[in-house]
Amino acid sequence: MPLTRSHIRTTAEAYLARHPHERESLAGLMSLLDGADDTTARATLPGHVTCGAAVIDREQRVLHIGHRGTGLLLDPGGHVEGDRTLLAAALREVSEKTGLRPRDLCLTPQFLGAPIDIDVHNIDANPAKGESAHQHFDFRFVFYLVPEQHPRLALQDEEVAGARWLKFADVHSPTLRTKLMDARDQGLDGRPEPVNASALIHDGHGRYLLHLRDQREGIWAPGTFALLGGGRTPDDVSLEATLRRELAEEATGLEVDGLTPYALEEATSVDGFAVPIQVFEARWSGDPQTVDLQEGVLLRWFTPDTVERLNLSPGLGDLIHRHAAEHPPVGSPPISARLLRDEAPEGTELHIVGVHLYLEDTHGRILLGLRHPDSAYAGNTWHFLAGHCEREEAVSCLVREAQEEAGLIIDPGDVELVHLVHLVDSPSARPRIGLIFRARTWSGTPAVREPDRCVEWRWWNPKNLPAAVVPYTRRAIDEVLAGRLYSQTGWDRR
Repeated sequence: MPLTRSHIRTTAEAYLARHPHERESLAGLMSLLDGADDTTARATLPGHVTCGAAVIDREQRVLHIGHRGTGLLLDPGGHVEGDRTLLAAALREVSEKTGLRPRDLCLTPQFLGAPIDIDVHNIDANPAKGESAHQHFDFRFVFYLVPEQHPRLALQDEEVAGARWLKFADVHSPTLRTKLMDARDQGLDGRPEPVNASALIHDGHGRYLLHLRDQREGIWAPGTFALLGGGRTPDDVSLEATLRRELAEEATGLEVDGLTPYALEEATSVDGFAVPIQVFEARWSGDPQTVDLQEGVLLRWFTPDTVERLNLSPGLGDLIHRHAAEHPPVGSPPISARLLRDEAPEGTELHIVGVHLYLEDTHGRILLGLRHPDSAYAGNTWHFLAGHCEREEAVSCLVREAQEEAGLIIDPGDVELVHLVHLVDSPSARPRIGLIFRARTWSGTPAVREPDRCVEWRWWNPKNLPAAVVPYTRRAIDEVLAGRLYSQTGWDRR
């Protein structure tokens, strides 16, 4: 999704709140934002928005590149080109101009993705490109270089002639130089440190609290089971404060007594840069179904032996197993504890959990069933073999439903989770979560065993699927065929 005018305005106003004395010098930018023209288009005159970046290493030096057109040493930057955010545009420009990979960079705790500077500079006319003289309103962001040893640069030969690392005091832009010098006194030292915090919550009985994230674009690790937590804001006095705020915002009613630093992990942001994370451990023994979940799909207890079957955020499985080995369970969980069950205490809402079977034959055809006209959810449409969990593990449910519905025998150790859907049919209906598994092997021939639910099983060529396919079934098929499968190390393209 391209960035919006409101995103640019919000970013600019937040910057001016920190630097109110610059409002007059940025009057041209604010006038541009008040107009109707595309704020980032090269053709928008007398000026348009661009993005740049100050990349800082551990020796407190800033990366500069030689601009072939002007001969000047500049911070890497350029025009916005359909980027999701201004920060993403700056990150892309650094990568294109210098060859640094996004994961070679991370945010700084002093700026947290906010621009350090908005510079206004004049651009001379360029008759060869048909460009008249104009202005760039350049949003400059700060990144730390993550590797201790500098990666080899792969400079964009067409526009870049050489690169140099300059001390803060030698930075050519006077506005950027002043702000870097001021920020150095506030701890801007070029050494990466965590800017996100998450909570590894366990009950002491061998169970871990996991949060199923929303399945939508634009968020980190969508549709995965993850730890609660999030990113630091300028108002957070510490990472523990960050985590307590996030817990209060995400899971109202979940109150842990103590948070102890446990591990440093690293994730990858939606835009691809590195995100150092401080993981805190905490004890809690409550019922997650009593928590008012404000973000995500569900919150449940899991044991280390069951997490292997979940769609986990990268590295989480190893983290849980390491913690479990260091903290053997004491006693058993309370008898009232529930995992993914189709029940809920009075006054709480619990998701209906369903399993779906993605099955291909040796010709690459996909098995779909024609639902009975009177069946729930999918009358007169084609659908995966599916069923609801009945106080059982999801894979056990899948095996049972395959046998009961179609006479197929599936080895529970030979399936993998390939897709997840979250459905809300109406405000009054209980929401449903669908776990779509692929069986690598099976035995038996599909047969109609429950005619009141399914009247026909048929193998379909994925290029010629029927028109009446349940929408989320079709989406899951598209995702699997495109190779977007999830493993514990990240998204695989197979």
